[in-house]
Amino acid sequence: MASIHPTAIVERGAELGEKVTVGAYSIVRSQVRIGEGTIIGPHSVIEGRTTIGRDNRFFQFVSIGAVPQDKKYAGEPTELVIGDRNMVREFCTFNLGTAQDAGVTRIGSDNWIMAYVHIAHDCQVGDRATLANNTTLGGHVQLGDWVTVGGLTGIHQFVKIGAHVMVGFGSAVSQDVPPYMLVDGNPLAVRGFNIEGLRRRGFDAPRIAAVKQMHRLLYREGKTLEQAKQAIETLATEQPHAAGDVALMTAFLAGATRGIAR
Repeated sequence: MASIHPTAIVERGAELGEKVTVGAYSIVRSQVRIGEGTIIGPHSVIEGRTTIGRDNRFFQFVSIGAVPQDKKYAGEPTELVIGDRNMVREFCTFNLGTAQDAGVTRIGSDNWIMAYVHIAHDCQVGDRATLANNTTLGGHVQLGDWVTVGGLTGIHQFVKIGAHVMVGFGSAVSQDVPPYMLVDGNPLAVRGFNIEGLRRRGFDAPRIAAVKQMHRLLYREGKTLEQAKQAIETLATEQPHAAGDVALMTAFLAGATRGIAR
């Protein structure tokens, strides 16, 4: 069923699906569940109430499901949930949630997570994100689908980053970043919108034009945030082909809690 190296330790109670591989000197604790086809590299530790989906690959020296780096944590039965087909490179650290939030750190599917990435307690990471080397997510961070984060970037706790955002190398992100934007720097600045990423994902010219208009309303016309929100809402009627993109933007702006990067 599963392939477990003779030097690995898999505690009684752990659940391993078919064709799971556990590498040399790795440890899988008793409350862990691992889906079919997932590979755990050597010298890895998978612990806590951790549920991992199918066909993931964890390279050597990862620490998955350790208790939060939060002084308030008092041993509550919190969780880490990871989806399917994620690639997780060396020395990554993903922590359990805390009772002060929903109690779950959640990572979606098809993410590409490079070496030394830290995903702290209660983070919510969507699907198809790319997190380059040494990206650090503080507690309670939310990343939408298709987010790309450059290496050596720090994201402040409670920050929300919308879908299709690209964050440049070495950035310090302390405010919410609306969907589709291209940002970088310390202090963070909005440089434009992620046009190349949208093209790669099959956005046609009219949809890209609508995203460009939302960027212009938020950042190029001198409007207050409330004025920009109202103008963006009208785009759904004026450009019905982009109604879904407008809805994504308006919902994000309505839920922003740390102020948006402007």
